Amino acid sequence: MASAPTTMAITSGRNFWCLCSSILLVATPPAAAETKLFDSVQVTPAGEYTFGIEGPAADLDGNLFVVNLGKPGTIGRLPAGGAASEPFTALPEGSVGNAIRFARDGTMFIADYKKHNIFAIAKGATEPSLWFHSDEMNQPNDITIARDGTIYASDPNWKGREGHIWRIAKAADGRVQGQIMPAPRAMGTTNGIDLSPDGKTLYVGESSSGQIWSYAISGNELAGARLVKSFQPDTVDGLRTDVAGRLYVARILKGTIALMKPTGAVEREIALKAKEPTNLAFGGNDGKTVFVTQRQGGFIESFRTDQPGREHCLQRGRC
Repeated sequence: MASAPTTMAITSGRNFWCLCSSILLVATPPAAAETKLFDSVQVTPAGEYTFGIEGPAADLDGNLFVVNLGKPGTIGRLPAGGAASEPFTALPEGSVGNAIRFARDGTMFIADYKKHNIFAIAKGATEPSLWFHSDEMNQPNDITIARDGTIYASDPNWKGREGHIWRIAKAADGRVQGQIMPAPRAMGTTNGIDLSPDGKTLYVGESSSGQIWSYAISGNELAGARLVKSFQPDTVDGLRTDVAGRLYVARILKGTIALMKPTGAVEREIALKAKEPTNLAFGGNDGKTVFVTQRQGGFIESFRTDQPGREHCLQRGRC
């Protein structure tokens, strides 16, 4: 019995090769299972972040930044490949972050909804500096950044169930200026916001109505309002776009991320580990890891997708 395998190996190279190939194929499925698309897993321990867990945004080194680690007004950092967050910085006394975004040059911008500010942190630094302030703002809530550095900020009035979009950019004299963008319709409580890959379309989620709208950007104004999708009222929060132009919408209270085409056709609802996703961001080395902030449990979860995010592409200088 012991001599049979030896005879096969000597007399039949073809059979020996097929045997080795079969062994290699058997070893393949576990690796494939580790990278299964749209399968969300919890990344950080429960309770790391407060009820105000939001943000989030990833830099090109794979670090993820999320607001309100342990207490309001802080920013936590989840290192690339890490399983627990660590303190990164804190905003000035009384300020509380709600959104984080990265510009093409690596500058981090933070929306401070308590004190009506936008802060900036230069690449490689940790100290926030004031970029823009307006007493006319209700918040701001979420922000997105265009290729030229222009910031678009959602500014909801939760009690009034209405809102606006602000355009914030440097003027010719170098001063940062901001103003409410006139729109062709009265908006609801503006919340999640992002740009299309070409930067010509602005997507805005309205929490009060559960609707996602798109607008053409015409200088300082919004034009061509189009209803993209209607979900149930009070079930949409943050949103992001990928390089293919698809939208990823945090379905708070439903516990999913809706992945849909710009037409509004939903490709899939990605099931999450908890029921209250507040926002999401693309990260990882290739920009195809989606990180989700969970208000229920105060943790971060993530899943893999098939296209990089627009913001990751922007930081790479490709969008």
